[in-house]
Amino acid sequence: MKHEEIDRMKNRDAVIVRTSVIGIVANVFLAAFKAFVGLASNSIAIVMDAVNNLSDAASSVITIVGTKLAGKEPDRKHPFGYGRIEYLSAMTISLLVLYAGVTAFVESVKKIVNPDTPDYSTAALIIVGVAVVVKIALGRYVKGVGEKVNSDSLVNSGEDATLDSVISASTLVAAAIYLLFHTALEAWLGAIIAVVIIKSGIEMLRETLSQLLGERGDAQLARDIKATITGYPEISGAYDLVLHNYGPDSYNGSVHIEVPDTLSADDLDKLIRKVTVDVYQKHDVILTAIGVYSINTRDEDAVAARNKVSEIVKANPYVLQMHGFYLDKAEKTIRFDIVMSFDAKDRRQVYQEIRDSVQKEYPDYTLQIAMDTDFSEE
Repeated sequence: MKHEEIDRMKNRDAVIVRTSVIGIVANVFLAAFKAFVGLASNSIAIVMDAVNNLSDAASSVITIVGTKLAGKEPDRKHPFGYGRIEYLSAMTISLLVLYAGVTAFVESVKKIVNPDTPDYSTAALIIVGVAVVVKIALGRYVKGVGEKVNSDSLVNSGEDATLDSVISASTLVAAAIYLLFHTALEAWLGAIIAVVIIKSGIEMLRETLSQLLGERGDAQLARDIKATITGYPEISGAYDLVLHNYGPDSYNGSVHIEVPDTLSADDLDKLIRKVTVDVYQKHDVILTAIGVYSINTRDEDAVAARNKVSEIVKANPYVLQMHGFYLDKAEKTIRFDIVMSFDAKDRRQVYQEIRDSVQKEYPDYTLQIAMDTDFSEE
């Protein structure tokens, strides 16, 4: 790993930790004030809001721990590093939010069954109002930093803080209704708040689990990498790009390049090494493997066959791309790959139809057709 890359990662971790510490301090103070106000005024909604602030502080602690662990150097047991721990910390935060929501809902239902009369003071309402402003500012700041450094944990914490500001504002509405109409909506508001928190926790958890399961690589990143690769005059195409994510901004990948059949092994070795270094320096992606497709350049019949087969294959609406074509007259073989859309109801049936159509056009040749998956973008 380059020194510049190490410095960049250390700076990212420092930003995440610093932002999380700010979140911890702010949430602890808010939780203390809200708990005092909620107990003094007998408001279940404000008490539940204070509990939610404590869960936010715990989320920031988890973010710090996750960031520190994710920054560990690769070792024999985990040669790709520990970057995915950040996804686990984001998942833990989601579960904390979900737990806070369920707890708040249970307590609110108890208060609906056995209601208490709230007793608001001017000081209490001012404190809650200040909390709304603080949480709005904190939420925007934390989420903005999270998006800047690509930290799902910070983004989740920021979204949760923004949600808290809405919750705190709703307690002020409930207080106003009580003071004006002497109608206590505390318990019902607490239940609504709890449902909103539960929904937020489920959405966060779903997104994090999707990342752990493995999502398609970023389409723009894939296009940029392919543009870098095809910038070399010897390379006519870059295909089958697969990006493996090992944490935010940490990718390993593999790709196939299409080159003329006139290149020697020495030429290919030099070219592949240049491409590997170039992609890493420009995109921070380590290409662990670069496969090679050879193009017929010395046989006019092979070039004509490529055009004909391409016409047959691309006539099928479910074929996104054909590449890696090579015709070998000596061995009487034709080989190529096709990238097929996931929209096809039966991809194998489409594959067989294409195979039959090409075989009909070239009955004397053995076909070697590979069905590829679109792992990045086409």
